[in-house]
Order: sequence, then C-alpha cells, then structure tokens
Amino acid sequence: MKRTPSFVLILDNIRSLFNVGSLFRLADGAGVDKIYLGGITGQPPAPKIIKVSLGAEKSVPWEHCWQIWRKVDELKKQGYQIVAMEQTKKSIDYLKFEPKFPLALIIGNEVSGVSPTLLKRADKIIELPMAGIKESLNVATAAGIALYKINEFR
Repeated sequence: MKRTPSFVLILDNIRSLFNVGSLFRLADGAGVDKIYLGGITGQPPAPKIIKVSLGAEKSVPWEHCWQIWRKVDELKKQGYQIVAMEQTKKSIDYLKFEPKFPLALIIGNEVSGVSPTLLKRADKIIELPMAGIKESLNVATAAGIALYKINEFR
C-alpha cells in the first residue's frame, strides 16, 4: 500500500479508552499518518489504551488538542478534505463517497457523535447504512470500515 497522500484521523471526545486503543490499532493497520485526540479523548500511556492498541500508540504519531476545531481549521487551510462520519440529513453513503487527499476523517463521541462545531466545518459527511434495528455500530468498528474503504483510493 502506498502512503503518499496524507491521511489523518481526528477523534472528537471519545469516552472509552478501549475505543481509543482500538482506533490506534486500526489507524496503524490502515496506514493513517497521524491521530489527533480532541477534547476529552484519552491519551497514551493510559493502561486501557495500551491493552487494546498492542503497541500501536507507539507506531502512530499523535497529538492532543483541547479545542480540536482549531486543528480542523488548520488542516483545512493546508488543503485537507475534512470528512465527518455521522448520520445527518446531509450524510452520504460511504460507498458513494470519493475521497480526495490529503484527507482528515473525524470520528465522534460514542453517544453524541461528531460535535456540531466540527460538522459545520466538514466538507463531506459520510455514514454507514444500517439494515437492522440498531441505528449505529461501535465507534471503532464503524471507523475501521470507513478507514479501509477510504484506503482503496490511496
């Protein structure tokens, strides 16, 4: 897999340290260049993150930003396509999405999703279609599906 285009992951107030660890591991596997941990998102070396990430917290560069919207604005100025993963009236099916690199994928809080502040900054909002009675998947599971789909375009 080539790694020329820049691909970053933004975690918007992820509560569960286990989810943060899973997202580090997924980012490592998908070749993400950097993770931005926003707001209350836990940071390594928290034991629960390390338990699940299995060392990926050391292989994927990361940075914590309390006001993650500032980082999103900065990335936008650098030419990143800002993509939020959320179910809204403006969302498009992730299978119909054609990414442009460099790209920043925003993953939101397990309960409240991507914050409105970040949603209004997104160039595109993608969602996973749900066929069952549940309206969403675990945040790390959903992110993994999107990360690997986006990677098809790299």
